[in-house]
This record gives sequence, C-alpha cells and structure tokens, in this order.
Amino acid sequence: MRPEVAGVSVPQDDVDAIVALVARVEHAQQHADADEFLRVFREDTIWTTAHGKRLTGLDEISAFTRAVLPPTAAQPVTATYEAEYILFIRPDVAAVKIRQRPVTRDGHPLDEVFHGHADPAALAAEKPDAVPGTPLYVLAKDGGEWKVAAAQNTKVIDPGVLAKR
Repeated sequence: MRPEVAGVSVPQDDVDAIVALVARVEHAQQHADADEFLRVFREDTIWTTAHGKRLTGLDEISAFTRAVLPPTAAQPVTATYEAEYILFIRPDVAAVKIRQRPVTRDGHPLDEVFHGHADPAALAAEKPDAVPGTPLYVLAKDGGEWKVAAAQNTKVIDPGVLAKR
C-alpha cells in the first residue's frame, strides 16, 4: 500500500526512499539486527520508546537497542511496519506516521482479535502482544539520505481505535 502524502511537493524518489527506510526498520526488527536498525538514525536523534523511555543521541539508542533487540529473535511475535502518511514539512524534513502491526513469525496479524470486540481494552490486558503500535518518525534528509531525527513509538490503547483497525 502506498502512503498518503501531503505537504510541500517533493520528487517521488523521496517518497520511495522513506518507504524503503520504514522497510529497513521492519527487516531489522524482524531479524533482531541491531546494526541495521541503528543505521536509520542520525547521531543526535531523540527517541521515545513505546513505554515512555526517552533516549537521546545514537549512543543511548544503541545501548538500549543492543540490550533489547537481540533477545527478540527467538520470540514467536514480531511486527510489520508500514508508512501510512508522510507529511513533507520541507523538502528535507518529513513527519511519517507508521502502522506497526504485531504478527506471528509466519505473518499472521495478531491485532485482528480486537476488531469488533465488545471490550477491546480488557482484551488488551489479556493479550499485550497483540496490541499494535502507531509510531511517528520525524526524518531529515542529510547528504541525500533520509534519517530519523526524532521518533515516538506509541502503543495503541484507545479501545475505539483497537476495535476499528
């Protein structure tokens, strides 16, 4: 699926490069490859994890990533990442809304259990691995390459959103 694109006009190559960056994040996460994941960040990036931990700079992000990502390789749940919406603030700055879906290793989406459920909030407590994410990346184009300058990785906890997605 192609993302919705808004803001200032940019070449299609920039949209494609951002979609490819999000695909690299997905690949790195699914393969627990910390080095691949860390290549998408600027040195001065600020990142807030889904649980609210602020990480400032590539050194902090690297230490955190190297501690938490490798153990996920053996877990039965991973995630897909899709750029849903790209707002080009300037030709070299973009805000990217990501759809992060928990899936089994064979690709079965886990968040579908919430669709139409009478009490998705209660179900989220029972099935925390099925809760999707809704990250926001702010990207900057430096030297012709898009990199994450800031990111907020947020879990979806709104019952109405869980039931509809």
